[in-house]
Amino acid sequence: MSFVEKHGLWSAEQKEAAIRMRRMAEEQELHTIRLSFPDQHGILRGKALVASEALSSIESGCSITTTLLAKDTSHRTVFPVFTAGGGFGMHEMQGGGDILMVADPTTFKVLPWASKTGWVLCDLYFSDGRPVPFASRGLYQSVLGQLKDRGFDFKAGLEVECHIFRVENPRLAPWDAGSPGQPGEPPEVSLLSQGYQYLTEQRYDQMEPALELIRQNIVALGLPLRSIELEYGPSQCEFVFQPTVGIEPADTMVLFRTAVKQICNRHGYHATFMCRPRIPNVMSSGWHLHQSLVSRTDGVNAFMTSEPAGLSNLGKHYMAGLLEHARASAVFSTPTINGYKRYRSYSLAPDRAIWGRDNRGVMIRVLGGPDDKATRLENRIGEPAANPYLYMASQILAGLNGIDRQLDPGPSADTPYETEANLLPTSLREAVFALRDDPFFREALGEKFVDYYVFIKNAEIERFQSTVTEWEQREYFEMF
Repeated sequence: MSFVEKHGLWSAEQKEAAIRMRRMAEEQELHTIRLSFPDQHGILRGKALVASEALSSIESGCSITTTLLAKDTSHRTVFPVFTAGGGFGMHEMQGGGDILMVADPTTFKVLPWASKTGWVLCDLYFSDGRPVPFASRGLYQSVLGQLKDRGFDFKAGLEVECHIFRVENPRLAPWDAGSPGQPGEPPEVSLLSQGYQYLTEQRYDQMEPALELIRQNIVALGLPLRSIELEYGPSQCEFVFQPTVGIEPADTMVLFRTAVKQICNRHGYHATFMCRPRIPNVMSSGWHLHQSLVSRTDGVNAFMTSEPAGLSNLGKHYMAGLLEHARASAVFSTPTINGYKRYRSYSLAPDRAIWGRDNRGVMIRVLGGPDDKATRLENRIGEPAANPYLYMASQILAGLNGIDRQLDPGPSADTPYETEANLLPTSLREAVFALRDDPFFREALGEKFVDYYVFIKNAEIERFQSTVTEWEQREYFEMF
């Protein structure tokens, strides 16, 4: 028996998808198939296998090292992996041993920008068939399972902002390379447009060559792209995706970010989903997550109502849960030090946990009206660099808690930056403290995962605080 058969890891749908995957690989004469998994930061890691080897391994699994789950955003291993338990308190994680990537055949795609190359997302398992508890895609699937047990599916649409620049100097000299814990020099870039003409034809047309290149490849990849829009800042744009259900919106987000960066890199552009690049005059980028719950019995939007309020009681309780747990979940929606520079008053970004009916200054915007099948909540808290699996999992768990406790979201905030409410964290450290000390997420996600994630984020913060910044040098070097 194969590893997949022995441990019953595939559904009937995945078994059928594996047959189609093999057929497509043969018909299109693929040379290479990339097996990838989303790490703790929502970055894809994995191996490129010769097609025949990849196809023979999809049911047996492909080994990778456990240290990939021990790295911070500088790719530095921050856990003491060569000690007992590897810093995780689990013998399976010590010594840089192996775990298995097992393909999810339903995610298989043929890359339109890389010749004769396939691509499939994977889940992580120990050799005895147990899911690796630190794998974010697996964690999200377990949360979706809890939601299904209650009779609902999670439906989400994506609005993702990013910057696309032209590369002037890729900084590929040996001394530019850096090392783990000290990333290399970023590329020197120039603008594709000067910005500030929000949604104008002129600025869009300036960026169109790069945007059309991305559009062609994203559509060919099969992602549900809806629109491409010019954003306010220089070289800034927004991609909007059709709402999808379950695991698909999270997979779409991680594949989209990876695809855009690879497509741009091949054509002399640099795409960044960093919230606020340190480039003169640029604007912050956000990720607005549209979400609702759908009944599994009849497909009806559970947030829809015929009442003038425009949101069902269940939707109100769900929204109240998002507001109640906004501080503790902020580390999942905004997991970088840089992302907290976006939370500014009077800036079209939220700074406190409030909601409004159609107000772009609030954290949660209620969209829809009586009997509107598209009724939904738009959470405006996220940054584009967020791990989509952790972001969406935290939303579902918080919302369900609001439903269980029948929480009240309070009145709509018509003056969002003057309404009294819990403030969102102003720094990553504050957000990490909020998660660390929150009993709800410790129970909902498990203490082991929360401690793991807090450890990695604290390692990033400590590295940041040990660096002498340009601001400090300017402020103190001459004065003192």
